[in-house]
Parts: sequence; structure tokens; C-alpha cells
Amino acid sequence: MELIKNWSNIYIEAGCDEVGRGCLSGPVVAAAVILDDDFKQNLVNDSKKLTFKTRMELDSYIKDNVKNYAIAELPPSFIDEHNILNASIHAMHHALDKLTIIPELILVDGNKFHPYKYIPHQCIIKGDSKVLSIAAASILAKNYRDKLMIQLHEEHPEYGWDTNFGYATKKHQEALIKHGPTSHHRQSFRLKYD
Repeated sequence: MELIKNWSNIYIEAGCDEVGRGCLSGPVVAAAVILDDDFKQNLVNDSKKLTFKTRMELDSYIKDNVKNYAIAELPPSFIDEHNILNASIHAMHHALDKLTIIPELILVDGNKFHPYKYIPHQCIIKGDSKVLSIAAASILAKNYRDKLMIQLHEEHPEYGWDTNFGYATKKHQEALIKHGPTSHHRQSFRLKYD
């Protein structure tokens, strides 16, 4: 299905998405993308519908062919202090802060967002499978976070972060029972399993 390229046709639009909300460990990561007028859809789609290999191949294509993009992360300590919803929205705000082009309309995946600098926003449920800029943002955020979790796996291979990326898989839960949490775990999440 062809994704919507322009939501408004008149405003400079930034698509925003975040990844890592449901993970037990690692940061929450957000990206913001402003498409170029000539941007072709190619295989860009909701990152959850793409294989790891396809997503990684699209990474450079997106970065080289959009007008502007930015990626931001917030650590587990911030998530623990502010809760995951607020941390996710705050990470999107950080990504928007890092853009060098100021958007006139912010398109957000999901149904919750806090106003950002008096710029109008539109929440779109399943936006990453409907709007091209949000789908591109979802790919950049997921790739960034997956690469980070693979690096963290080198420090703590027992948790299997190179394959579960911090989600609560059986291997991850068993490692928590055996080894307990690391500094990369979210203390406010359920980390005790039996």
C-alpha cells in the first residue's frame, strides 16, 4: 500500500516516531524526518513490517534522500524518573530540537503528544504504516536503537540483546533471574521473574 507523502500539502511536515517503549533495558529512541519533495517510497514502510536486513539497507537511502532528519535517545534513568510515555514524547521533542529545518506541522505516530514550541501537531494511530515521513522516522529510530543494543550485548552477552534488543524474551527473563538487572535496565519496569 502506498503511504501518504504529504498530510497537508502546504506545511513543512516532520514525521516523528519512537522505539523501545516496551523494552526492559536500553534507551527509548526517537527520530524526526522531513521528506524531500523528490523522495521515493522504495521499500520504506512501518519498521515492524521490514526485516532487519531491509531496514539497515534503507538507513542510508533515507538519510541521503530526505531534507532533514534527527535522532535522539533518553536513558533508562530518565524513563524511570518520568515514566515511559513522557520519556517517549520527550525523546521526540529532542529529535525535533536537533532538526536544522523548523517544521510547520508535526506528524506523530500514536495518540499522545505534548505540544512542541507552538507548532501544530497531528497524532496518527498506526501512522508508521500510513504516512511516509513517520515510516522513515520509525526505520531510523529502530536501526539506531538496534545497533546500540548490539553494542551493549558485547558488555552483557548473557541477556541476548543482540537478538531480543531488550524486550522481555524468555532468555532475557532467565538472565534476569540468574544475574539480576544491569545499569542498562529500567528499574521502574517489572524485572523480577520466577
